[in-house]
Amino acid sequence: MASIEEVKKEYSEILNQLSDPELISNWEKMEELSKRKAALEKIIEKNNELIDVEKKIAENTEIIKAQEEADLISLAEAELSQLQDKKRTLKDELEALLKGDSESISKPEAVIVEIRAGAGGQESALFAADLFRMYSKYAVLKGWKVITLDSQPTELGGFKQITFEMKDGDVYSEMQYEGGVHRVQRIPNTEKAGRVHTSTASVAILPKAKKTELTLNPADLKIEISKSGGPGGQNVNKRMTAVRIVHLPTGLAVASQTERNLQQNKESALSILAAKLKEIKNQQEMEKLGEKRKAQIKGAMRSDKIRTYNFPQDRVTDHRIKENFHDIESVMDGNLGPIIQALQIAEKE
Repeated sequence: MASIEEVKKEYSEILNQLSDPELISNWEKMEELSKRKAALEKIIEKNNELIDVEKKIAENTEIIKAQEEADLISLAEAELSQLQDKKRTLKDELEALLKGDSESISKPEAVIVEIRAGAGGQESALFAADLFRMYSKYAVLKGWKVITLDSQPTELGGFKQITFEMKDGDVYSEMQYEGGVHRVQRIPNTEKAGRVHTSTASVAILPKAKKTELTLNPADLKIEISKSGGPGGQNVNKRMTAVRIVHLPTGLAVASQTERNLQQNKESALSILAAKLKEIKNQQEMEKLGEKRKAQIKGAMRSDKIRTYNFPQDRVTDHRIKENFHDIESVMDGNLGPIIQALQIAEKE
């Protein structure tokens, strides 16, 4: 485990490297150093928080020792208890950040999200589109970037399937809880009798593979190029820009047709393929673990029916923590924070 002194030393060295004018010509190196700088800043900030709390503990201890005013002593004792709890939490968090360059530091910066319509026909495709809008608006609130990689839109404005990348923030630590089956209960616009329908959509969260993590052998890839298709009439791209890639060893097939540029679609398809192959590799490693641990991880990664969105009752239920959230319109408008925070707290407990 690295020490805080080593972290500060490395941080100082990175600042010196970033100040080099010649670095601007090496974009990859600059990006790598900037990410590392941000990770080290988290550790330093956490250490500064701990130092501040320790100072306040010392101040309150002195007040109690002085035994001058009963009211002041009572307040100091109450605050001291809270500060000691906070100190323990901060020490644990700092230790986690320092461990072997920390699991927190090595978490993926970007994820690829795949939403697929499930049971419910057109209504499930519309629900898939609603989920995409919900995540996109949440990304705006968090300052993340969303890039659509592939989609299969329907005539009514839904999606049979949509795949997109989320990046530029601590994306994985929050989006990891969204993988699984989402269920909606509401009266569709096409329902004349006013009956509530139940539809589903599945969400897969795939950590984006880094270039160094997974190399694809060109001999293992079958690349097909075609014209982009789908709803849109004259607006549909008629050029040969849609890309479909088949990974021959596994039979995995991915596609991308959202960009007008063939190379961009090829890069998007390769990103999706790399993320899916990384997921397969992770699952294979998981199979080697003990049955108990394996069951825990599987439960977290592939929970069946994780959440229900009940519009008539204005209620969102997360089945993993058995907790209800209200103001469903706000949730669908991107206000996912309270749900994700509740899941994070439950995981820590």
